Amino acid sequence: MTRNVVISGGGTGIGLATAQVFAAHGDQVLLLGRREEVLRKAAVPGALTCAADLSDVGGVRRAARFAADELGAVDVLIHSAGGSGRLEPRVEREDPLELVADNWLVNFRINTLTAVLLTEALKDHLAEPGGRVLFLSSIAAYRGSGSGAYAASKAALHPYVHDLARELGPRGITVNAVAPGYVEDTDFFGEAMDEARRERLVAETSTGRPGTPGDVAATLHWLASPAAGHITSQIVQVNGGAERGH
Repeated sequence: MTRNVVISGGGTGIGLATAQVFAAHGDQVLLLGRREEVLRKAAVPGALTCAADLSDVGGVRRAARFAADELGAVDVLIHSAGGSGRLEPRVEREDPLELVADNWLVNFRINTLTAVLLTEALKDHLAEPGGRVLFLSSIAAYRGSGSGAYAASKAALHPYVHDLARELGPRGITVNAVAPGYVEDTDFFGEAMDEARRERLVAETSTGRPGTPGDVAATLHWLASPAAGHITSQIVQVNGGAERGH
């Protein structure tokens, strides 16, 4: 049966890989993101696209209206929008404390608020029973991220997952998150990944390799399947064991 799948951040990286998996299984996919040109270039057969800033209430309302008009009920909602803030406009600050404030606000806006606002806007449109809500957390939520801001913004999703699972469970809707570790072939690190750092991150895994967008996409697809119908309020580690440390 064809399902309606909404994926934020669906134009690149993990979001794109996830969209391709669902589309390959015959589902109708709607890609959301800020950059219209990126969404249009995404290689997802038959996908719908809607460009919107999901950290903005107006943008979220527009995206939710589009989803409701084009799809009706939403069977699977996946939150892949976010990042380290590398793509955000650079703000010049002389005061170091203001720089800290900017960094934390940006990370919570793009990683936490985008997911919460879109969920709340589409909550009443989720299919029941059988609806799925899936979030992208990170190994950083458990081990830190250097600056703290990105890790904290991902960790903030965890209590929301648990609260939402309890709220939506009576409607037959499950809510889970996945926590990837180092994943190659994405724009997350930009030019900041040197070979020494890459080797260190790979060495932290038990599998001896970096993650791929396909690894995460396959886990999300399984969590959205009937086979995972009794799994909810979980944060699933997809990081080759690196969260446990070596």
